[in-house]
Amino acid sequence: MSGRVAARCFAFLPIILAAVFGTPAVALAQYQIGIGAPPAGGPAIVIAEPFGRDVLPVFDGEILAKWNGLVADIRNESDVLTRCREDAQSCPVAARKFLAVIADGRARDGRARFGVINRAINLAIEPESDQAQWGVADRWSAPLTTLATGRGDCEDYAIAKYVALKEAGVSEEDLRLVIVRDLGSGQDHAVVTARLDTKWIVLDNRRLVLLDDVDMPRVLPLFALGRDGVKAFVSTPIVMAAGAATTASAAEPSELGF
Repeated sequence: MSGRVAARCFAFLPIILAAVFGTPAVALAQYQIGIGAPPAGGPAIVIAEPFGRDVLPVFDGEILAKWNGLVADIRNESDVLTRCREDAQSCPVAARKFLAVIADGRARDGRARFGVINRAINLAIEPESDQAQWGVADRWSAPLTTLATGRGDCEDYAIAKYVALKEAGVSEEDLRLVIVRDLGSGQDHAVVTARLDTKWIVLDNRRLVLLDDVDMPRVLPLFALGRDGVKAFVSTPIVMAAGAATTASAAEPSELGF
């Protein structure tokens, strides 16, 4: 997956925005993807997001367009699920599989609900890149599309878990699809985080075990996507399991196509 945000030719902007967002690199990256302080009278910075970091809303750019398009696709598939609940005989195979995952999750509470959905989706999908499956660099698919082929990449796993958790009774206020930079591989990666009491729990296609967000090793959180749209983490330090600190440039191009 590829894509580079075009730089805007205002030499003074990194200096001015650095005073708000931190380092010039972070400030320039945030300006390029269309985030910043909300308009007068708009919402304030949101606290208590995953990884314990503040966020600012993304007002435009490719990632917001991707998320909005995905939300529309999920809404369409929700209509399919509704019809399946009313008439199971005419229900597509992928929808029946997804409804079974949702039912298993709904039958449990708390961390057990997260765990059964994480495991079921991880086992239902074989990892495959968008280029190999669809012939395009980057595609975000709604759950029934992914389960119909049984293949997908990290964001497809994450999208399916996000929707399954919501359908199983988890409030969208307590759900985020999070894009992180994996510092081990240098690639961007998508996971779902679900809030349980005061903790955010990570559901990751690379492991069956659930982790608290602060225990996820060597990642730089970039974006949080959810009910309120797309938010970018502000001046985010790297979260490392050992507690060591490191730095990375937020202006590097993303592997997820934005």
